Amino acid sequence: MAHVLITGGAGFIGSHSCVVLLENGHDLLVLDNFSNSSPVALKRVQELTGRSLECVKGDLRDPALLQKLFADAKAAGAPIEAVIHFAGLKAVAESVADPLRYWDVNVGGSCALLASMDAHDCRTLVFSSTSTVYGESETFPLTETTPTNPIHPYAQTKRAVEQMLTALAQTGTWRVASLRYFNPVGAHPSGRIGEDPLGIPNNLFPFITQIAAGRMDKLRVFGNEYPTPDGTGIRDYLHVMDLAEAHAAAINHLLQSDAPLSLTVNLGTGKGLSVLDVVHGFEKATGITIPYEVVKRRPGDVPKLEACPKKAANVLGWRAKRSLADMCRDGWAWQSANPHGYRKAS
Repeated sequence: MAHVLITGGAGFIGSHSCVVLLENGHDLLVLDNFSNSSPVALKRVQELTGRSLECVKGDLRDPALLQKLFADAKAAGAPIEAVIHFAGLKAVAESVADPLRYWDVNVGGSCALLASMDAHDCRTLVFSSTSTVYGESETFPLTETTPTNPIHPYAQTKRAVEQMLTALAQTGTWRVASLRYFNPVGAHPSGRIGEDPLGIPNNLFPFITQIAAGRMDKLRVFGNEYPTPDGTGIRDYLHVMDLAEAHAAAINHLLQSDAPLSLTVNLGTGKGLSVLDVVHGFEKATGITIPYEVVKRRPGDVPKLEACPKKAANVLGWRAKRSLADMCRDGWAWQSANPHGYRKAS
């Protein structure tokens, strides 16, 4: 088992991955600036697992802080052996409105992290990437060899970091994996941790759960004229716990490799669902009606994203196991127990 640095570990995907990694026996150091997350999530992670983790509040773009983290860990006799890199900005529309901020945080922060890792002989990294790097592909399902064509700054910054990792791997001293997520939803089945976006959510599922909790009055469906069966956008939704387990599989795979390694892996179910499929699935799973209205499309949205998950199965031994009903049930367990997220946590 390894001592692993988790950047952005208090976020939605990061916190759920921390649960799985702790349960797998890894020792964790979390770095998070809490700009879109809460330290309460990490407190609950420790309660759920019965294990402790170390947390440092700080910004990834601070080289002095990174130097201190690596040096202190080494001095304590537990050097950081690997990194899982979640930290970054992730809202498509916001990236279109403020691209410089996205390049600064997502690319600049990653560059600072990689430089510090290299300086401290820590060259094993799992990177949180995105399926949006494929852009408006016309061929489905998407495989790892599908040409990339990122059409908005968020996806462009993720692709740029992937390219940095590929270049590092070519030096023959790094083990890296870029995990291209499709659409994670749901929550830990305990209802203790889940997705808690600050302000108005940018993604479909927290919109739905906040409407069900009475925090919002109706769902805005962004476009119903896409070339899909019901006119609404199709995405490959997967349970966040499946995604968390994929991170454990990826870091274990890299750590077990004696040779330099560069992986790019899609993480999805292979089964696309439309916006209305998810709405109706939530209604069926919970008995709660979700009112909605159709509004104009958002800039940067594509009609369809659907994964081919075969490589993840063949290389990592990972498959998504949980259903839409599981996603809806667990997501509602979180939101109903925490109607205001972590901000009114007890």
